[in-house]
Amino acid sequence: EVFTFNKVEVKVQPSFKVKNGDPMSIVCHADISKSTDFQLKHNFTIFKDDKVVFTTVSDKGDARYEISVARSSDTGVYECTVEAGGKTKSSNPLRVWVKGMTKPILTVEKKEVLEGEVVKLRCELPEEEPPLYFYFWKTKMNSTPKEKDVFEPYRNFSVVEFAVEEGDNILQFDCFVKRYVQSEFESSEHSNKTLVTVREPFIKPTLSAKPSSNITEGDRIQFECSTVVARMRDIEIILQKNKTILSSVRDEKILKYSAVATLEDSGEYLCKVEQGKASKITKLNVDVSELFPKPILAASMNKLDENKELTLSCSVSGFRKANFSILRKNSNGDTWLKNSRNLTMRVNVNDTGSYICKAEVKGIVKESKPVRINVYAPVSKPTLSVVSGLPEVVLGKPLRLICRSAMGTPPITFTFYKGNEVKKTVINDTYATFLDENIRQNDKRGYKCDAKNNHSSGVKTSNILNITVIVPIRNASLGSVPYGVVEDGSETAFLCSVNEGSWPILFRIFRKTDHEVLLFQKNESADRVVWRKEAMNRQDTGTYYCMASNRANVDVKSHPITISVILASWQKGIIAAFVLIPMAGAVIFTLWWFLWKKKKGNEWFPSISLVTKVLHSALATNMTSEKLARQHNDGDYYSGSGYIEDSENHMKSTDESKGPDLESAEVEYTEVEVSTLDPHREIDSVPIHFPAPVQKGTETVYSEIRKANN
Repeated sequence: EVFTFNKVEVKVQPSFKVKNGDPMSIVCHADISKSTDFQLKHNFTIFKDDKVVFTTVSDKGDARYEISVARSSDTGVYECTVEAGGKTKSSNPLRVWVKGMTKPILTVEKKEVLEGEVVKLRCELPEEEPPLYFYFWKTKMNSTPKEKDVFEPYRNFSVVEFAVEEGDNILQFDCFVKRYVQSEFESSEHSNKTLVTVREPFIKPTLSAKPSSNITEGDRIQFECSTVVARMRDIEIILQKNKTILSSVRDEKILKYSAVATLEDSGEYLCKVEQGKASKITKLNVDVSELFPKPILAASMNKLDENKELTLSCSVSGFRKANFSILRKNSNGDTWLKNSRNLTMRVNVNDTGSYICKAEVKGIVKESKPVRINVYAPVSKPTLSVVSGLPEVVLGKPLRLICRSAMGTPPITFTFYKGNEVKKTVINDTYATFLDENIRQNDKRGYKCDAKNNHSSGVKTSNILNITVIVPIRNASLGSVPYGVVEDGSETAFLCSVNEGSWPILFRIFRKTDHEVLLFQKNESADRVVWRKEAMNRQDTGTYYCMASNRANVDVKSHPITISVILASWQKGIIAAFVLIPMAGAVIFTLWWFLWKKKKGNEWFPSISLVTKVLHSALATNMTSEKLARQHNDGDYYSGSGYIEDSENHMKSTDESKGPDLESAEVEYTEVEVSTLDPHREIDSVPIHFPAPVQKGTETVYSEIRKANN
């Protein structure tokens, strides 16, 4: 028994688009080929949106999932799977759309409510499945509906509350529902419409004022606010002006409030009645006429010197019989000075402040505008100084000055001068600063400052402040005598100098070998310093440089010079003696050997004059080397800044004059031709080692020469 699945498909009847409420069938069909006609059990499973909605077992090739009343929740993607004889095959998915939604049902908790209460509504779709969007409408007679919307992801109903406001009488409520299907919103029809009747808990209040017109300052005005209520419980009446509560009562039908009228009492008054969430208001405008104008305070002077006399006068236009008082305003309250129209006093600095006067007529008190009085103490002689402390400035750096006046009533006007030129004017309390960024080396003008305020004493001037301009060090250089090469044990003088710089100058001389060593330092009121080192030795060989600095706090470093300490002349003589004595012995031995050969009668030998010339040439070469060394040691005196030449040029010329390096000696061989007595006789060449080259005749003598400095 062999079979195979040809095809599995799913269909919807009557169509893949079904109207909400109509019947709908999902049919799964399996097309199977068999080797023989035998019974085969089929396990059908139908899915909607990947969830199992129907299963059945049949020996037929079809299965039907019946939906008697299709709802929008039945919209989705359907597919089926068939399993038979251990084999399984699935259909392609099929999208089904149930168009339309059922009509929602609206219920209201109460059909009659009071103003301030709430109406509770419930909208429900019992045959639909979430998620759903609910929309509630509240409609007054002849007005636009107010809407509230609620999203319900997990239930098919929603509950909301609408507040009943002042002016609501007969209200109509309804709802409708939307859901998101096939990438768009689908909407239901509106629910049943429900009417709710609103009753007033109290009537709109009445507000009155007595007298109702021709109210003048000083008159007593009385306000009355009343209402009619259905029940007295929790009722409150409030009287307001400009959001300020003047009076209130609870659980009463009437409120009364009275006060002496002032000009400030003109304006809009509001009576509000509240009970629960219900509220009603009534407004009333009141106009109060002026009884008398505000008083005016006049001062004999607004700015005056201390110990001067000040007179304050208070007046009211058109009134002579008012009660006057003069006061001084303070942050913690007004200070009474005198109950009078006029006040005369001798002032000091502490009397600076604001003053007012008050006038009273028929119990109405009015206050004047404040008058500002400033009392001035004279400024003291100002002091001018440098902010950093010392009266000096480095050339190229800015100079910051400060001018102070220890006494004097602010504001104080400070004026800065450089010479007789005004540089800056500053108004401040006790001090002012000035920044001079144009400092010149030879600028001899002194600084001063003025200080003045509103006191009649006038301007006070500081002493003249002279500033020292510190010129930074420029171009330090180092030289020495002897320069470059120094004999062991001899004295060497070092000269460190600068091209420019304010005195005193700190000179320091260093030697740099593996590390820097400070050899000498001195503060000198000059542009140069000389340091003499009496006895140089081999350990003093190295690189030397000097550094110079002054109060500008900038270290200027010279170019380095190199000093080499070599053997002294007497030390060279001893060494030369040890070298020449063996050489002389070798020459004598050579002469003896040739004479001995001559006695034998048959041997050729060089002439005595030739040997003498070779020896003389060797000695002359050695003396020339010593002479060159002495000439190098007798160096010139090098100096900088007009006293020391450029060390780099000197070093270059010195290097050019140097001979072979003594410390890295190498052997050179020079051919020396030796003449013969008998050109017809052959003789072997004789090697002779000399410290210098000699050439003569046709034969060759090799001489050993060492390269050395100087």
